[in-house]
Amino acid sequence: MRQRRLLALLLLNARRTVAMDTLVDGLWQDPPASARHQVHNAIRDLRAALAPSDGGGLITMDIGYRLDVPPDAVDAHRFTEWTRAARAARREGRDAEAMRLLQSAVNLWRGDAFTGIDCPAVTTAAAGLDEQRLTAVEELMELRLAAGEAASLVAELSELTAGYPLRDALRGSLMLALYRSGRQADALAVYDEGRRLLADELGLEPGPRLRRLHGEILADAPQAQREEPEPDRPATHRSATTRSAHGNYLPRDLPDFTGRTAELALLERAVDDRHPNSPRTVTIDGMGGIGKTALAVHFAHRRTADHPDGQYYIDLHGFSTARAPLAPEDALGVLLRSDGAAPEAIPTGLAERSAVWRSRLAGRRALLVLDNAADAAQVAPLLPGTGDTLTLITTRHKPTAPDGARSLPLGALTPADAETLFRRVAGDTCADSPLTQAVTLCGHHPLALRLAATRLRDRPSWTVPDVTARLLTTAGRAAFLRTADRDLMSVLALSHDRLPSDARQFHRTLARHPATTYDVPQACAATGLAASAVERLFDTLLDHNLAHEPSPAHLSIPLLLRDCAHTLTPPAPDAVRHLTAVA
Repeated sequence: MRQRRLLALLLLNARRTVAMDTLVDGLWQDPPASARHQVHNAIRDLRAALAPSDGGGLITMDIGYRLDVPPDAVDAHRFTEWTRAARAARREGRDAEAMRLLQSAVNLWRGDAFTGIDCPAVTTAAAGLDEQRLTAVEELMELRLAAGEAASLVAELSELTAGYPLRDALRGSLMLALYRSGRQADALAVYDEGRRLLADELGLEPGPRLRRLHGEILADAPQAQREEPEPDRPATHRSATTRSAHGNYLPRDLPDFTGRTAELALLERAVDDRHPNSPRTVTIDGMGGIGKTALAVHFAHRRTADHPDGQYYIDLHGFSTARAPLAPEDALGVLLRSDGAAPEAIPTGLAERSAVWRSRLAGRRALLVLDNAADAAQVAPLLPGTGDTLTLITTRHKPTAPDGARSLPLGALTPADAETLFRRVAGDTCADSPLTQAVTLCGHHPLALRLAATRLRDRPSWTVPDVTARLLTTAGRAAFLRTADRDLMSVLALSHDRLPSDARQFHRTLARHPATTYDVPQACAATGLAASAVERLFDTLLDHNLAHEPSPAHLSIPLLLRDCAHTLTPPAPDAVRHLTAVA
């Protein structure tokens, strides 16, 4: 398995040098002291496995290794080249050639990219490749429809739409194929199915293009029969200049949103204190489950009237158990399609997509929520350049805040607001029972409070003391604050997993120590590290919102984060000694 991960990392960077540190981080979550030696051994074995055809192409460099293979020897590179050539042919009106190239590119696939390779760097790249494949499939379906295929595509498009029910382009192509095959009622039923799915899962309406197509099919309009470019005007030019539908894509506001009075006031001041025609950006950072998204969405709903030129939302999956972080170019593709851009008008490159997005937002009073951001590199291409756009960014990583942005650190709820939220979620089940101990054991943490209150609400025979009893111990809290679809410890562990290996070990060691607050000398005594290393690691934990700083040069790890550390594999004695050696 390690050799497969190593080969995947080298192939993804074929003909480029991959640094030793990159290989170590990709092969181990907690690298052992012998990591570099093991990489050397794995390279040796890989050379033997690849010989004689490719082993000679695995070259040792000063800082790492490079796999020199012909560009057409890697399917991912061939796929990228063929799709790029297909789009160029389509722009020049050579649709038959574009269709042939896209079909060849799609035929390279035999399933999801890099299936079975458990490595964050590879998983991220695989998610990007899978998204590119789906985009190529969507473009191919559009070309085949334009070439006169309809009835023959219904079965294929039905299977694709069932597999990817949230892809508007696939659903739209299926609707067109059905309608052009004389099945108007079936086409309308496909739209209604998609609308219900979006409403139930995301609280959203279909995108503007799908809504427009639905209206045309419903009215039996000729546009749905066959799409033709306007005379003397290329279709791509027409699409690129089409104005946005200015839709509202915000998720629903929580009906039981509670508290955050001070934070909302700070947001109001930050938004109103601005220069004319200058985009405003506010970054909300905090630990997992602390309510960043709820606050951003609640505030965005309050300000929609001030931003009539569109309200946009996208989950960047920076910290998600379900998928890898969304690549910036893929996020821009989603935003541009939401803004009404036709697929053929959306360029393939990151810089070009970013430029088109900035151009569309220029001069508009729009609102943009970039939720669950991983880092500054993911966010920067999505930001507007000019105009009166308000951007709200939520993240667990403090350095994500772009230059010039206002920052709002988000902590736990006040004790009074924590009790109010608990009562609102639990309903009549907690009546007038005292809640002080229960909400304290939940750390005044919104997600923990919701999980505990939901458990109480769903067990009519339980009382508040029953809940409190289950929250008294570390193991009890970890087990109790978990439902079928949400697990607090897993949510918190995502932040821990993104730490550098030495910071992970440092965090687990401190969190298991009896003390709850440390100054630098105390942390040195607990870990055996030098003061300079402790100060650096303090900063790392604070940047990732895995600790608080109650006073300068003091670190405090909240109760629930300490619980999370106890659910993780404890640092081995040699790992702690390695920390000392590194320092």
